[in-house]
Amino acid sequence: MIRFSLICDNEHEFEGWFRSNDDFDTQKKRGFVDCPSCGSHKVEKALMAPAVSTARKQETIALAMGEAQKQALAQLKAMAEKVRENADYVGDKFAEEARKIHFGETDPRGIYGEATLEEAKGLAEDGVDFMPIPVFPDDRN
Repeated sequence: MIRFSLICDNEHEFEGWFRSNDDFDTQKKRGFVDCPSCGSHKVEKALMAPAVSTARKQETIALAMGEAQKQALAQLKAMAEKVRENADYVGDKFAEEARKIHFGETDPRGIYGEATLEEAKGLAEDGVDFMPIPVFPDDRN
């Protein structure tokens, strides 16, 4: 979609959204483009200033992104901590224990541990539900 700044013969300015430049031309020829203020069908595209990202705008966006990243990181850390508080650590036996739980060979319980990429692929192929949890430098088991 393209947004055009438009102006009628009475100098009313407004915006319109079109699929393409050709779509605007076709709708104008068919009389479908009119001024919302006065109803005039004599509408032309007005000069549009390009959207320019100023240094201040970029700084504001960067600050907002930085804050969003901090919040996301805090949520990930809280989730990882909750897993560690409420699940059993099984170390490098994670894939084996997850399969035992999945296939009913042992009682269901929350577990966490380590798995190689190949082990994780195997679990996924077997239909075992699991998800990686982030490990942070200050984490302890």
